Amino acid sequence: MFRKVYFSSKTLLYWIPVIFVVSLSCKSEEVKLDEIAFAGKQLTTAFQEIEQVRHNFPELVSPRSLRSDTLFMVKARDWTSGFFPGNLWWMYEATGEDFWKAKAMEFTAPLEVMKDFKGTHDLGFIFYCSFGKGYQLTGNEHYKAVMLEAADALISRYNEKVKAIRSWDHNTDKWQFPVIIDNMMNLEFLFWATKVTGDSTYYNIADTHAETTLANHFRDDFSSYHVIDYDTLTGEVKKKNTHQGYSHESSWSRGQAWGLYGFVMCYRETGKEKYLEMAEKIANLMLEHPNMPDDLIPYWDYDAPDIPNAPRDASAAAIMASAMFELSSYLSGDDLSYSQVADKVLDNLTSKYRSRLGENKGFILDHSTGHLPGKHEVDVPLVYADYYYLEALQRRKELKFTSELKFY
Repeated sequence: MFRKVYFSSKTLLYWIPVIFVVSLSCKSEEVKLDEIAFAGKQLTTAFQEIEQVRHNFPELVSPRSLRSDTLFMVKARDWTSGFFPGNLWWMYEATGEDFWKAKAMEFTAPLEVMKDFKGTHDLGFIFYCSFGKGYQLTGNEHYKAVMLEAADALISRYNEKVKAIRSWDHNTDKWQFPVIIDNMMNLEFLFWATKVTGDSTYYNIADTHAETTLANHFRDDFSSYHVIDYDTLTGEVKKKNTHQGYSHESSWSRGQAWGLYGFVMCYRETGKEKYLEMAEKIANLMLEHPNMPDDLIPYWDYDAPDIPNAPRDASAAAIMASAMFELSSYLSGDDLSYSQVADKVLDNLTSKYRSRLGENKGFILDHSTGHLPGKHEVDVPLVYADYYYLEALQRRKELKFTSELKFY
């Protein structure tokens, strides 16, 4: 039975100011923290939440999102598994504290089981964001060896006729050889492999994939399709689809961000002006789109029918900001406005899209959209939003203090 509890008006008058003061105290602490200190407190909260989940599911290695207000964690095979250890490596780079190095190593290690897995194109996400960041910061030769095995597994998915790396193996009834715009993000891993081995095979595959994407993925306005399906006998395009966007002809916001980031990076690695020009065109499409909100945090799809009530995607904003900081470093004059845009995006993410301190199971940002048509991860935290937010913070710092960006 439930026991009724009565409060006198005098008791209520006592407790209301106390509750108000405690609330103000928490908010005050949050305001005083800079972005990295805030991230550190959130990630410390995440460690506690992760331990609770692992008590029942020890095979899960990394947090991905929230589902029904519950921490959703994944196995090493999930495409997002490398982002959380990547976040910890970003914290180590930002602070130099051995605590973050130890934690990053702890969460990186379980991903090694994927190093010879040939069933996914996402080995770049899985390994470059975790082992790659760790190798950059520590020079750990074991990390390098693991990554090179994974790079060999990734290039096994390249098709000479199509001249691209296969993305998905699922939905074979729908697509013969699907290539998604996200796959641009895995090419940096291959460029790195050539730099450390001297073997041009990785570079050539990455560059050829980028050329194929440039030729076939974009519309006349420089927005991109999500999925291009190829005929493996002829190499010709069979279908142009948008799987995670509103419609096949709509502009899915994270897809545009993947494309922007990918071509900026490809320009850095190859020096090809056509890649830089495409990156600028994608950036301008975003910034000049009539449905881009004033705060520059995109709706999940630029053509969503319920704008302005459509969900936002903080992950698309974070990716865009990080890419624009790099883009600005290759341009001069008026084009430096890209860094100013990225500044505004970061400031708005921090002020309006950040989790409350100690909430959201330790995720840093809120209000991202993973797969709205699939009806999951809508208006929730996403681990890769946090990753590119932390990367963008570091890139802004490097631009501010050195006037150039370092890439590895």
